[in-house]
Amino acid sequence: MKKTAKILSLAVALFAGLSGTAQAEGFKIGADVVSSYVWRGSDISYFNNGRGDSPAIQPALSYTCPDTGLILGAWGSYAFSESNGKSRYHETDLYLTVPAGPFSLSVTDYYVPVPDNNRTFDFTSDGPNTVEISAGYAKDNLSLLAAINVAGNDYDNAKYFEAGYKVYDKDKFTAKAFIGAGNEKQYAPDKGTGFNVVNVGVTVTKESYSASYVYNPDTEKSNLVFMASF
Repeated sequence: MKKTAKILSLAVALFAGLSGTAQAEGFKIGADVVSSYVWRGSDISYFNNGRGDSPAIQPALSYTCPDTGLILGAWGSYAFSESNGKSRYHETDLYLTVPAGPFSLSVTDYYVPVPDNNRTFDFTSDGPNTVEISAGYAKDNLSLLAAINVAGNDYDNAKYFEAGYKVYDKDKFTAKAFIGAGNEKQYAPDKGTGFNVVNVGVTVTKESYSASYVYNPDTEKSNLVFMASF
């Protein structure tokens, strides 16, 4: 696997389990359209030698089990166009989230096929899958995330931690500031193998639209991302 999942680290644990409210039982479908695909501080093309430098559609499908609240889901990202003469970037992730009040535990399989390996369930060390376990907490204005890769192309069990805090909520606008740190081998592969802050920024949301300024202090690169949700 050369890279994975969602704007501002809405990594599937945040997408499914850290909304702050319980998800209604049964099926749920939706999609986001993003101006660029940014994940945990960097745009996807940074990890893929330019592949994925395109707006993308990101569909989502989930099922919340009655009584238990367990969430089974799939999430994907599909670039609108090729970039730098390379094939269109696409990603398909599967996850299971177990909620427990303000806490959640998620297991996610990130699947990013590449031209020389597109086997969906290849969990070898150089395969297109990475398995991550993450724990989340969300209450009032605070959200926390801790994640570790445990199988597949695990980047030496790379870890990621993030804290977010809602700093504004008025006139249908909300603003959330966040800071995240992770292993350079996965989140800044041209910087080394240390552990550093890789994701700092703010997201402003109004109804189904949001804009995010994301800065990675480790790579010294920034992104401004617009997202529309359906």
